[in-house]
Amino acid sequence: MPQATLHTARIRLVPLADEHLDHEVELDADPEVMRYLGPPRTRAEVEVLHGRRLAAARRVPGLGFWAGLVDGDFVGWWILEPPERADQGPVAGQAELGYRLLRRYWRRGLASEGARELIRHGFEELGLNRIFAETMTVNEGSRATMASVGLRYVRTFHLDFDDPLPGTELGEVEYALTRDEWLAARSAEAARP
Repeated sequence: MPQATLHTARIRLVPLADEHLDHEVELDADPEVMRYLGPPRTRAEVEVLHGRRLAAARRVPGLGFWAGLVDGDFVGWWILEPPERADQGPVAGQAELGYRLLRRYWRRGLASEGARELIRHGFEELGLNRIFAETMTVNEGSRATMASVGLRYVRTFHLDFDDPLPGTELGEVEYALTRDEWLAARSAEAARP
């Protein structure tokens, strides 16, 4: 199954491609965007990561990175990608949700809007059983987005970093949603008058 193009009321989500590289460079060069991820990245570093991002779509059919476009303008990217670490669980039937938006598009509800569409796509069209997301414990904005799209807190855990960011000592958090929980929430929503 090739990676699909998806749509929300405002966002067109297209499979990430070489034409999006300059936007990825802008995104990863912003210290505020990278605040909970690491230091801003150079173009050369982003070029390497771009290749890995494109490769994610080949690892599990239907998963990968999507560039989000609003009125034709790049606003950021969203991902559904297979787990990479052993503590994240099996690859089969689950994917990690992520998003990264240019700062000028923050606080417009776009991160949540795109995430909801990837969750829908993952459960309805890809048949996933579980979708999870991770962030630093101190990243309140991302945690709020995860909760707003229906993911629930699962655990706090600690990873080892060569150059830890401020707040690393508080750990990372995982939020998740199962297909059954998502279906139950949709049924409850549809039953409301």
